[in-house]
Amino acid sequence: MSVTLARVAAVIESRKPEHGGDPATSYVAKLFAKGDDAILKKIGEEATELVMAAKDARVANDPSKVLYECADLWFHSMVLLARFDLTPQQVLDELARREGVSGIVEKAARKE
Repeated sequence: MSVTLARVAAVIESRKPEHGGDPATSYVAKLFAKGDDAILKKIGEEATELVMAAKDARVANDPSKVLYECADLWFHSMVLLARFDLTPQQVLDELARREGVSGIVEKAARKE
């Protein structure tokens, strides 16, 4: 796993209430304190912002906002992973498992 992903995941984990995360001083701790709906809402917002940035990037021929918004979405997705005691490495492992498998075949297998 990327060293950066591992470091960010460790910081997010340390902000959980059970590890002493303080909502008064930590944005992530505040998200955890607000609960699942707040985390999910933030992911929805970030996904929408990424879509809009991608649309704007085509017009402006400037993908820099796509990168910025994608980083926001990844970060908030990592908060959600931590909420369920999952790790970025597990996502990478799942992607590796799917490597070389047709997306159509993989999706059909999920329905079985």
